[in-house]
Amino acid sequence: MESRLSGRSHECDFPESVTSLPVLTSPRYNVSPDQDNAEIHQSVTELLKQALSIYEVDDEKLLKIKPDAVLTQDHCEVCAVSLSDLSDSLRRELGKNCNIISPSPIDLNSMLESFQIVAGHLGVPERGEELIQSIQSRFSKLRERTGSLPKPDVVAIEWIDPLMTGGNWIPELIEIAGGTNRLATAGKHSPFIEWNKICAVNPDFLLILPCGYPISRTLSEMQTLESRPGWQKLSAVRTGNVYILDGNHYFNRPGPRVADSAEILAHIFHPEFFNSVDTYRDSGWIRYSS
Repeated sequence: MESRLSGRSHECDFPESVTSLPVLTSPRYNVSPDQDNAEIHQSVTELLKQALSIYEVDDEKLLKIKPDAVLTQDHCEVCAVSLSDLSDSLRRELGKNCNIISPSPIDLNSMLESFQIVAGHLGVPERGEELIQSIQSRFSKLRERTGSLPKPDVVAIEWIDPLMTGGNWIPELIEIAGGTNRLATAGKHSPFIEWNKICAVNPDFLLILPCGYPISRTLSEMQTLESRPGWQKLSAVRTGNVYILDGNHYFNRPGPRVADSAEILAHIFHPEFFNSVDTYRDSGWIRYSS
């Protein structure tokens, strides 16, 4: 239903055609390409300490559009514009004629359910059902092919400084792709983790997918990880199994490309069995070498 879209958030950038739409939100903290993980974390933390929202909505622009529906999220105050960012006054102004849709996916099941919720609210429930069936079918094919394969230990890093490992749906994607997830729990928020715990696990694969980061920006911060004690001794580093993934597009967002995400991981863990990854998915990851 892209033809019905009338506006977007400052972070909505897929498909590329939506970037021509009016931008209705902005972050309250200073955004600069020079800021690293630690500086961004500090800026966000300071806002939260002051009980301030991290994002703001352009009420005037939104009311001018007079939308029939507003799609936001109720999953994470840090990751994207949330339901609480829509002020009480704005909700009153939008009135009964606007449907505010705010899913809160925490794992793959609730993610798929959110697709159905959105489709139902927009009056096209059959499209939600078709999308879910397509994704589930691709997951099933991956499970069938990886079921009898070795299950390497995998740690996914979702923030570099301070260190956080990928929770929510990331552990399930790793399992579907034929890996053994370590140091995070499906259905729970990404936890802060100590570096020595990662060293103790000594994973076969190390996935680096900072929330909201494209590959190029993650590359610019890899020195922070490489400078940690014991980096060169990690099994994943010694065997060349450190991968940087496009967290922004494929892993941090609970969207329809989640099946692509699982297929990318299957190719990484078992390239001898998954050696025909489509070109558009190749842009979602690179193999990293120090």
